[in-house]
Amino acid sequence: MSPTSHDLLSLDCCALLKQFRSGAATPLQAAEAVLAQVARLQPELNAFSALSDTLRAEAEAAGRRWRQAAPLGPLDGLPLVIKDNLVSAGLPAAWGNAELARRVAQADERPVAALRAAGALVVGKGNTPEFAVEGYTDNLTFGASRNPFDPALTPGGSSGGLVAAVASGMGYAGLGTDGGGSIRRPAGYTGLVGLKPGIGHVPRGGGLAQLLLDFEVAGPVARSLRDLRLLDTVLSGREAEAPPVGRSRILAVPRLGDAPCDPGILAAFDAAVEALRGAGHEVSHGALPHDLGPLNARWGQVAEIGLATYFARDPAVAEAAAPKYRAMAARGAEAAATELYALQEAVFALREASRDLWGFHAILMPASAAHPWPATESHPGRIDGQEVGPRGHAVYTGWVNAAGLPALAFPAVSEALPIGMQLIGAPGSERALMDIAEPVIPAFRWPRIAAG
Repeated sequence: MSPTSHDLLSLDCCALLKQFRSGAATPLQAAEAVLAQVARLQPELNAFSALSDTLRAEAEAAGRRWRQAAPLGPLDGLPLVIKDNLVSAGLPAAWGNAELARRVAQADERPVAALRAAGALVVGKGNTPEFAVEGYTDNLTFGASRNPFDPALTPGGSSGGLVAAVASGMGYAGLGTDGGGSIRRPAGYTGLVGLKPGIGHVPRGGGLAQLLLDFEVAGPVARSLRDLRLLDTVLSGREAEAPPVGRSRILAVPRLGDAPCDPGILAAFDAAVEALRGAGHEVSHGALPHDLGPLNARWGQVAEIGLATYFARDPAVAEAAAPKYRAMAARGAEAAATELYALQEAVFALREASRDLWGFHAILMPASAAHPWPATESHPGRIDGQEVGPRGHAVYTGWVNAAGLPALAFPAVSEALPIGMQLIGAPGSERALMDIAEPVIPAFRWPRIAAG
């Protein structure tokens, strides 16, 4: 008996690939199940900015390879979603911009090419805020993406369309980017696991302009940790390493200075601490051993200077950009070289200080200071009764990008909306972070909308 769409969509990537291997299911059946889910949920969630028109044909070809016992690679026939600031052949890399939406890519950038070489199929492009520099997902070209756990709310950003698609079954997993928390916070808002790799772990090249210095990295998002491991192996080209021996020393940092955090998130954080202790790890509470003030004071200039440089090189994109991004670029164009130098000094100081992670194996923090807010609003104005600015919800994530460190996003146990945590490690500790967190990660909880 052929598997139903519900049966297929309930599988994670590893289970689906096992079905392909045994002949119990085919890539075409999986693709059809995903496309049916897209037809049903895309009008409400608006997760995609573009859809592939070759998915069925590519799935049929993958099915022939499996029948011949000659799969292209470990992901052959697996339908994935690609964030729309990553270049994927045959589709625009629109980045939320009307001009870029008219340009169809002729080749894959390096991380996308790695997935395709392993046999992955592209369902479509996950919507982003314009230029992927904000923590929600809305733009003038494609509109707002919505959270499958509550469509009135944002899935976060800038990987919001990607996580909305994966969490609702419109793709089995996906490839996103994280330049200031753009994988970790959206994964947390939708109950997914996500990896923000350290700089250099996933090779980049052949993509769009880098607006955020070297902070932005590409990494996978999935519904299970074993899927994340599989995708990371393909993207990084590195085989799994042996798990660490003995218990790990973890620094638990619930707050950064006087920045507010929602009490429900702090309660989930405390539960995650106890779960890690129960798994045998040594967890101590404390403050982050570094003053982030100099970095935070200049954080906004990173995107402003990046946009100014990009707009000067591509005026047609600048002309199509929303007014607020043109204003950001104008401020960036007026920045003095000494200001950029001061920013880089703060970054270099952080990287030197965090090189050995202050003697810890990992640092535990919330992924976000706030629960999801209305989908068309750029940020929550208040957190725990305190007024906050545009990045008040994002205080926990940006410093990790500036430091170049890896971080694993994983869901905390929650009965209401998903709540995300992040485990941050020293350079090269991507696999170790997965090993540490594995015993405390709950099974993925499907949103009601996904079942119909």
